[in-house]
Amino acid sequence: MGRISFSCLPASWHFSLSPLVLPRLLLPSFRQLLLFGLLVGLLGLLYLLLVTGKGQDSWIRKDNYFHRHLARVTDVEATDTSNPNLNYGLVVDCGSSGSRVFVYCWPQHNGNPHDLLDIRQMRDQHRKPVVMKIKPGISELAKTPEKASDYIHPLLSFAAQHIPKHKHQETPLYILCTAGMRVLSDSQQEALLEDLRTDIPVQFNFLFSDSHVEVISGKQEGVYAWIGINFVLGRFNHVSSERDAVVEVQVPGGDQQEALVRKRTAGVLDMGGVSTQIAYEVPKTVSFASPQQEEVAKNLLAEFNLGCDAHRTEHVYRVYVSTFLGFGGNAARQRYEESIVRNTLTKNKLLGQHVGVTAESPLLDPCLPTDLQDEVGPATQKLYLRGTGDFDHCRQLLQPFLNRTNETHSSLNGIYQPPIDYPNSQFYGFSEFYYCTEDVLRMGGDFNSSKYSVAAKGYCATQWRSLKERFDSGLYASHADVHRLKYQCFKSAWMYEVFHSGFSFPIDYKNLRTALLVYDKEVQWTLGAILYRTRFLPLRDIQQETLKGVHAHWRHSFSFVNNHYLFLACFLVVLLSILLYLLRLRRIHSCTTQRCTPSTVEWLEEGLGSPSLPITL
Repeated sequence: MGRISFSCLPASWHFSLSPLVLPRLLLPSFRQLLLFGLLVGLLGLLYLLLVTGKGQDSWIRKDNYFHRHLARVTDVEATDTSNPNLNYGLVVDCGSSGSRVFVYCWPQHNGNPHDLLDIRQMRDQHRKPVVMKIKPGISELAKTPEKASDYIHPLLSFAAQHIPKHKHQETPLYILCTAGMRVLSDSQQEALLEDLRTDIPVQFNFLFSDSHVEVISGKQEGVYAWIGINFVLGRFNHVSSERDAVVEVQVPGGDQQEALVRKRTAGVLDMGGVSTQIAYEVPKTVSFASPQQEEVAKNLLAEFNLGCDAHRTEHVYRVYVSTFLGFGGNAARQRYEESIVRNTLTKNKLLGQHVGVTAESPLLDPCLPTDLQDEVGPATQKLYLRGTGDFDHCRQLLQPFLNRTNETHSSLNGIYQPPIDYPNSQFYGFSEFYYCTEDVLRMGGDFNSSKYSVAAKGYCATQWRSLKERFDSGLYASHADVHRLKYQCFKSAWMYEVFHSGFSFPIDYKNLRTALLVYDKEVQWTLGAILYRTRFLPLRDIQQETLKGVHAHWRHSFSFVNNHYLFLACFLVVLLSILLYLLRLRRIHSCTTQRCTPSTVEWLEEGLGSPSLPITL
């Protein structure tokens, strides 16, 4: 039998191996090679699933979650105006006391019609928001409307300095007027707006049309505020993780047979000095107690599509918004004092008494801290008050000022309010909801009604002298003043009654969070306004990308392929190379065996020993 000999000099080490008895592991059959390849391939797929995650969706979810929270950090960095892919937009908020311009920016849309524009507030080189405010309000120009454009000019000049000049022509400008303009007559409003429509295009090169300047309603303003807060909270990003609460939605105008499950949005409660506002999503179709109620509801329910494609319904929302004038903290106190003066003077006249007429015989007021002395009413009808600090009694006195009715699904002033799924809801309370809980009571954040009422009772019952000492010692919030101290007891009771009796939130409701900022940022309704008004801009870019073919989609998904499938592809190439090498070795061995077999038979017939083939190393 032919052998292969190995020898190593100078030592006489010899090793001989017959080709016919080579181990099968070095010369496997084709079936063994195939089974080995399948086994290694399955191990590679198992690695891909177990080590790198549950596939592409899990990586997209993690990536979106990461970027959503990373935005809280990057959003405070200075805006890179040298970036050619950055777009800009302007919103001028013309309010009752003044006007402010907000400059926003966003990168090019990612091409996914399911996503919204990533709009953020522009920041200057000092990382400060690009905002400018002027006083007074534009409504002060009602008698001189020709000065409206001159009034706005400093705001737009300021914004133009921060936006690259070559971007001005494609930068949309919106001038939206609110409460101050609403009180003017239609002719006065139109005169002011017409001056802006005429002169601004001459003075500035922004993307501006007649429809970009208007007086918006309280309903629009509330919807914009709701959009802005939920956008910052990431509630419009429908790629959710296990930690996100979801809600079942019957999309308005969509297929009512199949409900859409998406992220739960947050409702908004906002109590200012004059008015109180509530806004929240109504996920399911509502029924009405009467045709009159249905007619009222049409003015309070807003249905809109935030998506860039009107044919897609995943970003369609039905939002209830209602504003209650006279139900703000200061306005409620004024109504309460007017009622006290009117009722006390009438009672004194009927009974021949002099309660409250002098400081020696003051009227006892349970809504003021204990022993606090105050004066109310006009000079000719002035009354003297002394606080008794009775929180529960104060609440009882305030309930009639809510103007509730016995009609179903109604709230403050008898206004229609759709039912709220309290167990599966979340609300944010701003302005007075935050000040009442934080400035003095120091319990802003997650609202607990029982703890709040205990703290409010304790504050009301405390002697005014002690409260002043605590204030002078700096124990309260830095922006709290004496006015806050005097009327904290009243406002605590008013906020409690509006929340629980007016809006009918349960006493044990746990999902209200009072806040001044969202993610450490002040969220203005102007953010929601520009998000809503630029919602169709991405559609143009998406259509252009579609004309280029599917390459954009391939590039969009290549990052995932690069990270994971590319590894598997390289692994399979290496495996295939090994298999080809083993097949080649088997083929070489087969050829060698065929060449050696005839001579071996010849040697056996002649009775000769097999010759050795020395190989010297």
